[in-house]
Amino acid sequence: MKIHALLLASALITPALFAADWPAWRGPTMDGHAAAGQKLPLKWSEGEHVLWKAEVRGRGHGSPTLVADHVYLATADVETEEQLVLCFDRKTGKKLWEAVVHRGNLNTKGHKISSQASSDVVSDGERLFVNFLNNGAIFTTALDFSGKQLWQRRVCDFQVHQGFGSTPVIYQSIVLVSADHRGGGKMTGLNKLTGEIVWQQDRPPVANYASPAVVQAAGRTQAVLAGCNKVESFDPLTGKKLWSIDGSTEETVVTAVTDGSRVFLGGGYPKNHTMAVEADGSGKIAWENVTRTYVPSMIVKNGHVFAVGDGGRAACWKAATGEELWSEKVDREFYGSPVMADSRIYVTSKGGVTSVFEATPEKFTLLSQNQLGDECFSTPAICDNRIYLRSAKTGPVRQEYLWCVGE
Repeated sequence: MKIHALLLASALITPALFAADWPAWRGPTMDGHAAAGQKLPLKWSEGEHVLWKAEVRGRGHGSPTLVADHVYLATADVETEEQLVLCFDRKTGKKLWEAVVHRGNLNTKGHKISSQASSDVVSDGERLFVNFLNNGAIFTTALDFSGKQLWQRRVCDFQVHQGFGSTPVIYQSIVLVSADHRGGGKMTGLNKLTGEIVWQQDRPPVANYASPAVVQAAGRTQAVLAGCNKVESFDPLTGKKLWSIDGSTEETVVTAVTDGSRVFLGGGYPKNHTMAVEADGSGKIAWENVTRTYVPSMIVKNGHVFAVGDGGRAACWKAATGEELWSEKVDREFYGSPVMADSRIYVTSKGGVTSVFEATPEKFTLLSQNQLGDECFSTPAICDNRIYLRSAKTGPVRQEYLWCVGE
């Protein structure tokens, strides 16, 4: 697994991105792993180990992105009808700028807890990229580090069912964008310098919410996307379909991960589902079970798969066989995904509680539970000995905050 992570990192990270950054959805290697050897607090609260907190305008489910001295966050202000990218000083939490990406035409349909800013901002070290659903279509926008718009591309129409939350993925010269919906979605590769469509593949007319994953598996680079009752693999540079199998479920949210041989996926509608698919194009399903890993994505380490299900149970399976080694209750209701630093997993529940547990194949050990705010739909970012969290206080007036936790 370490070899595959290093190969992927070399393809994704430019010299401007350092190990101390968190430039993409699920971190620098896009698989939920934080850099090893970090000194992180085990326990925290509003009065302990919070280095700073910053008010966040509007609402969103996107997670923090960190590049060099800055933290970036997507948000939407429904009162002003604006979808924005915010920039904060990494050391102090001071807001440095905000860039309006769209004004007006916000989506008013979908699930009651969906947001108008559920995509993460991502970076290649030279520019920022973000997806928004606006005016009945999916748009990908590139900004420079001052918030100036470089280009904007209308990717495709979008029929709203629950909402939209897919995050762009950068691979070399390409920005990958998935947009599945009941009108017939698209998997798209954009030129990251110009926004021009390099390639585009039709997807089935089914609602789905997953972000693509670029993985090194079965000896080649693949962009894997599950959902719409399929698992499909594409060449990220050309869009050529490498393989496609029937499987998974209609609707998924999780981003695929790999052990180098298999890809691991989950779903939650119309059935609860977790599966491992051989990544060689053989169509073989290595194993599957009925665990509900619908929204939180999984983590693979040293031949084992770690998951935190929507309902709050953590589990460990053997990657090759799916044999369950343990399953333990952590908390209630998760929408954010787990992050692993060394052998510890950090995961934040809808109630704003970040649980820290020791996760080895041998056992699960709950180490602490830490409350910041009382509502959270995003995933922690862990880098440079700090934990960055987005959560909200829901009193008479709901207010979101960005928190920086450290020793």
